[in-house]
Amino acid sequence: MRHRLLAGLGLALACAHPAPADATSRFVQDPYPSTYRPLPAAPVLISHATVLDGTGRRLDDADVLLADGRVVAVGNALQAPADAVRVDGRGKWVTPGIIDVHSHLGVYPSPGVQAHGDGNEMTAPVTANVWAEHSVWPQDPGFAAALAGGVTAMQVLPGSANLVGGRGVTLKNLPATTYQAMKFPDAPWGLKMACGENPKRVYGGKGTAPATRMGNVAGYRAAFIDASEYIAKNSAAPVKRKRRFGGGDNGDSSGDSGGKRDLKLDTLAGAIQGDIRVHIHCYRADEMATMLDLAKEFGFKVAAFHHGVEAYKLADRLAAEGVCGALWADWWGFKMEAFDGIQENIALVDRPANSCAIVHSDSPEGIQRLNQEAAKVIASARRAGMGEIAPEHAIRWLTANAARALGIEQRTGTLEPGKMADVVVWSGNPFSSYALAEKVYVDGFQAYDRGNRAQQPLSDFMLGQEVRP
Repeated sequence: MRHRLLAGLGLALACAHPAPADATSRFVQDPYPSTYRPLPAAPVLISHATVLDGTGRRLDDADVLLADGRVVAVGNALQAPADAVRVDGRGKWVTPGIIDVHSHLGVYPSPGVQAHGDGNEMTAPVTANVWAEHSVWPQDPGFAAALAGGVTAMQVLPGSANLVGGRGVTLKNLPATTYQAMKFPDAPWGLKMACGENPKRVYGGKGTAPATRMGNVAGYRAAFIDASEYIAKNSAAPVKRKRRFGGGDNGDSSGDSGGKRDLKLDTLAGAIQGDIRVHIHCYRADEMATMLDLAKEFGFKVAAFHHGVEAYKLADRLAAEGVCGALWADWWGFKMEAFDGIQENIALVDRPANSCAIVHSDSPEGIQRLNQEAAKVIASARRAGMGEIAPEHAIRWLTANAARALGIEQRTGTLEPGKMADVVVWSGNPFSSYALAEKVYVDGFQAYDRGNRAQQPLSDFMLGQEVRP
């Protein structure tokens, strides 16, 4: 991939050998590890801006100092090294980089063609063996469009045709030749599951199970039963005690470990053991409740329900169980299970203590304007008499809460010292329909500058497609 901004240096760094993966079990060992490396950049001081740090704070006339790929400090009258790049933030707003927890960029490129439509392995109801990363096309022009909208990281998921669609991957939104060079280092995988109409329509239409919602649940249970047995067979065998009377164990093989490796069961086992985070496409409240009970039955944790147009009906339970709602601002009513959506959905999911409301895209167009999608939520809450939602709170729907759902909240999602310097400088209040991302930093490297065409990514696919000088 050619990239005006990187000029060969970035690609060389991105191909550097990674540190050994710190896998917590054999089920999540990574034979395709991240080769992502932050690009070198001078320190950056953004001064006199309005800062939303993602923790719930708003700081006026504040400074943000970045160095060595990290946030160094946020405050007033900060001192910067002599070689720092200085950005005048007067009239500007600064936020953490936006994180989209539900994207199909790279597996369904934009613009798309059938030859590159690699997001759904519609060959069996349970395809936990496939990994979305192996379909990611790094040249997808949608990545650059998302970057221009302030998106610095995203989870790319398989589609929702299957009961279990496979593993999702979290990417840093920095151009590269390979998906591995975009892969967020040591981020947990996601497991994509789907409720409702999609799997029963796809497979019922082929005359096979599942054809009903009860068939859906039976399929989930069968898969996790197999995974539970797989874990038992591949766990260390207990020490066998000799009998006091008589010899041997009568040929009893219970507790023996080993067996043929199964890629499907590896993924499901990783989910049960908590190493792979479960993300579920689910619209109806009753089905979300069923999936929460399924999680209890087999001992896994639901990280987030995606789309969830009826999530408002069980907002208290989601908050109590620490489950995020990754939701649309106002996309609903396009199929039967989506008819009971309301525009106040996200605002209502956001209200209980310990809530985790997220604005997501599921769209190559929506990912370019997630700040505006969040603004719709603020407006809907206002019209419904729910009070004014402050920008310093709403930004969490795009940053901190998204990082929490992906299991990367200790490293990104807020502007706190020591965290990744994923930062957006906006032309104004990001929840204004007029606001634009002017500068975007990924690990402190300026990956996008709206005012400088030389600092805007361009993939090979787009060469010769210039629309302006």
